[in-house]
Amino acid sequence: MELINKPITIVGGGLAGSALALLLGQKGFPIQVIEKRPQQSENIRARSINLALSDRGVKTLTKTGYVDDILKIAVPMKGRMMHSLDSVQTFQAYSSDSNKHLYSVSRQLLNDKLREHAEKLDNVKFIFSDACKSIDVKQCTVETQEKNKEKYEASTIIGCDGAFSAVRGSMVRLDRQDYSQTYLKHGYKELCIPSGPNQSYQIDKNSLHIWPRGSFMMIALPNIDGSFTCTLFFPFDGPLSFSSLDTRDKVDQFFKDYFPDAYNLMPNLLDDYFDNPTSSLVTIKTDPYHYQGKACLVGDAAHAIVPFYGQGMNAAFEDVLELVNCFDDKSLHIGGESGKPTFDNDHFNNIYSKYQTNRKANSDAIAEMAVENFFEMRDHVGDQLFLFKKKVEHLLELKFPSRYISRYELISFSTQPYSIAQKIGLANQEILKELVKVDNIQDLKIQTIDKIKEMERISQLFKSSSNYTHVFMIGQSIHCHCNY
Repeated sequence: MELINKPITIVGGGLAGSALALLLGQKGFPIQVIEKRPQQSENIRARSINLALSDRGVKTLTKTGYVDDILKIAVPMKGRMMHSLDSVQTFQAYSSDSNKHLYSVSRQLLNDKLREHAEKLDNVKFIFSDACKSIDVKQCTVETQEKNKEKYEASTIIGCDGAFSAVRGSMVRLDRQDYSQTYLKHGYKELCIPSGPNQSYQIDKNSLHIWPRGSFMMIALPNIDGSFTCTLFFPFDGPLSFSSLDTRDKVDQFFKDYFPDAYNLMPNLLDDYFDNPTSSLVTIKTDPYHYQGKACLVGDAAHAIVPFYGQGMNAAFEDVLELVNCFDDKSLHIGGESGKPTFDNDHFNNIYSKYQTNRKANSDAIAEMAVENFFEMRDHVGDQLFLFKKKVEHLLELKFPSRYISRYELISFSTQPYSIAQKIGLANQEILKELVKVDNIQDLKIQTIDKIKEMERISQLFKSSSNYTHVFMIGQSIHCHCNY
């Protein structure tokens, strides 16, 4: 099938790039993927934090046809396990529905799976160990700087090359291209809890573990080999910070003091701490995502976000699926003589414009919510009042199924647009503020249950209506949120 004369060039063979190459390759497009990293990655330590795969990402992986194979390398996580300073553990389910869970997956293993399936296609070619020297988006050419030193011509260029995208860098030099980046004052460092005897898990296998400590925190996600990838989120500067923990003795005492239960499970702590890099946390926004049908940005290249909703990968996979759907959208086709679509600059521009329209507001929304969730995870998840509010929220979901849905539920266990989840989340906050007004937990229990009973009585009036997603009472007023 001859769709275009020159290949679609995808810059970046990470998760988004490999998934996009696979899905477009399955449709018959000639694809070339330029990846700066070498092909063999077994002995290369994968960048990052482990990843939390949610329904949004699963939907894209399902589209590839290989989701069952991919989930073999994932570990289900049913909730957060909070670790207090005195090593008491408290489990907090993600959902009132016990069947719902996230998956913990290794970035590197997932990347290898996607690339493996993409490379099976004759029309998909990966070019490894080639970093981009220059990208001319007007001419649709990519020049590399390493072993090949070649100039690749493309029908269009798609940037899947991460937060510090070379494709975006070439676009921002053009006229009317907005760009911003905002860093947190915190960075992160990857650590490890190794597996026990016979690859056993030393802490609960099916939880995302969190050690909240006010101005900093540590998390741990399970791996399929029984180990946990830990990530310390910590200020760069200050009395307790990466800059202040500059000796092995200081690091050792710090972990004994603040993470005593984890400390006892981390025999390689000091080596990991000083051998592994300290990385920054950045939010990046750009607009537009594309240029005249000749270049387009996907994933972190378009909208890097901090990892505190576990949605960076999922948002990128949603980008991929949306872009592929736009390729299929017949209303965007420009017909040739045979009636088949002609994929020229005008057609690509139609595709990219609709893709941006469908993704920009949602990408901005999840970026904002991810930063909010950082402060929630760091400051509040171990707080009694916060935990009580979560219990109230789960009770509301049970009492008013399909009417009250938490923001977390909408983000992690649905494919509702992020922008809608953000709006509903703000409304939910007002509900919880009204229900949970007093600082005394014992007083709250009685008052809150009484209010929920009254809400339940009023909601019966609306049971026959399918036009309402939420019914709740604040004071003497009934607020109804229509389906979007």
